[in-house]
Amino acid sequence: MKVTKKVALRVAVAALLPLGLISPAGAADSTDVVLYAPADLKGVPALPFTGETIKFTDPISGVGPLSISAMQGPSGTAMTISATGLKPSTEISLTWSTAKGAWKAQLLPNSVNYTGYQWDKFSVILAKVTTDATGSFKLDTKMPEDFGGPHDIYAVLDGVAIAKGGVQMTPSVSITPKSGPVGTPVTITYKGMGPNLYTAGISVLWDSNFAGEAQSIWTRGSSTFNIYASGTVGKHVVCAMDGIGVQYMNINQSPVPYAGGDCTNFTVTKDNGPKPAFVTYPQDVTPTTTQRTLMNEQLDPASKAVMKVSKSEGVVGEKININVTGLAAKTEYAITWANVVGSRVNCTTGTCWVYSGEKIATVTSDDNGSVVTDVAIPDHLGGFHALQIKKGDLAQAQQSIFVKQSIFINKDKKGVSVAGIAKAFNSTAPEPRNASGTPTLKFKAGEEITVAMKGVGWTQLDNTMALTYDNNYVGYGCGFNSDGYMVIHLRATGAPGTHIIDLHPLMYTNQPSFANTQFGMLPVLSYNTDFFGLALGYKQPAVHFEIQIVK
Repeated sequence: MKVTKKVALRVAVAALLPLGLISPAGAADSTDVVLYAPADLKGVPALPFTGETIKFTDPISGVGPLSISAMQGPSGTAMTISATGLKPSTEISLTWSTAKGAWKAQLLPNSVNYTGYQWDKFSVILAKVTTDATGSFKLDTKMPEDFGGPHDIYAVLDGVAIAKGGVQMTPSVSITPKSGPVGTPVTITYKGMGPNLYTAGISVLWDSNFAGEAQSIWTRGSSTFNIYASGTVGKHVVCAMDGIGVQYMNINQSPVPYAGGDCTNFTVTKDNGPKPAFVTYPQDVTPTTTQRTLMNEQLDPASKAVMKVSKSEGVVGEKININVTGLAAKTEYAITWANVVGSRVNCTTGTCWVYSGEKIATVTSDDNGSVVTDVAIPDHLGGFHALQIKKGDLAQAQQSIFVKQSIFINKDKKGVSVAGIAKAFNSTAPEPRNASGTPTLKFKAGEEITVAMKGVGWTQLDNTMALTYDNNYVGYGCGFNSDGYMVIHLRATGAPGTHIIDLHPLMYTNQPSFANTQFGMLPVLSYNTDFFGLALGYKQPAVHFEIQIVK
């Protein structure tokens, strides 16, 4: 990643800060935080059947069989559960084994690390049935929308299992629509991912190119997401297959052969030319924790100031109105922006980055000790930052502001502008922060393209973005060392016509690294429903670009 003179200067200055301001990249002794799905997250199937949890004893002997008509099938498969020889004329609880998934992270004062996932196994009441005079019962039902794989079904009486059976749920895959022009959003719905490492994720392929991964740890085995149609007019093959990020290609020989997945066809009908770029942010949810990065600075214990802001999130350059009360009257204060400077790479001394508080305005309180002013979100790193009002070195009040990733708009001297895409400068010099090349959507095969974003962050959930070209994962870009301004370089390839470039979130796992982060470093297509940053208040988007290859 290239470094501008401005960033290089700030890194050098930051290196001279006193040791008390140095922040380590990771903390080995930090406690993992377990992140369950936010309560208002959309797309989470309800607990199956009654949803009522139950605990019971499963004795070693004396447990008879349950008869189940359909032992294997996808969600919605009809099944009949029956038994004989039980206690006559007695109400019995039938149970269904299931799980609840969670992501895990380290929440540090100056960063967030991705550390893995977990599942909590439990059972719910499937139904209550009453045996007849002969001790028999029969119940007609269907396999619910739930995690795929084996599910135990018990008959329970007085807290003890008296009969046992089970089924094995298999996945199902569907897409909509089935056809459309280049760039059509193709919605893929996958049901039946499981609650363990080898079944918890899928690999998504477009014409055998890896488009990304999807998980359903929060969404009970189901995931719905988009990719965009690419390629020539005609039939294309879309696959969603079991995999730990990438496809497990001989799964029929594995311990989980039921988790295979499936393929279907999409027909590209025509090429209408490239459409404008756009950003898709994930759904708004209520975070499950209030902890935010860079909010750890000690406030003046004598301060009675209160800061209110007009908005708690925005993109680089967006205006925020600040209203502070409870200050000393007619006194000068500094408005500061908490940031970090450094990278995850040059850490040989144990220090990867340092705290950097920048003054963005000087204000004077009025006769009532109030300050009302507007500030623009600085052109720095994305993620959560503390907006503070200070007297000397002491913060009087602060609020956390989330900086969202946004497309950089390229403009040339003639006023031509293009969102995010440009023809790279014929130079090895670092890109200036106001240009990443000559704005255009037209390229000859082999020409160098730049894709530029602002507000890329520094934690393990927002410091990088994964890039796919025509639904083929090429690599990732990082915005940490360049202070949030990320310029990805790639080559134009393919036949004349429209080609697709997409950016997706990924979970960075290289520095530091942890033991159970197998879904790291790949495009997360399920970012809207199953991305651990949502529980922390982060809103990592997908970004869509279209270009045209010309002769």
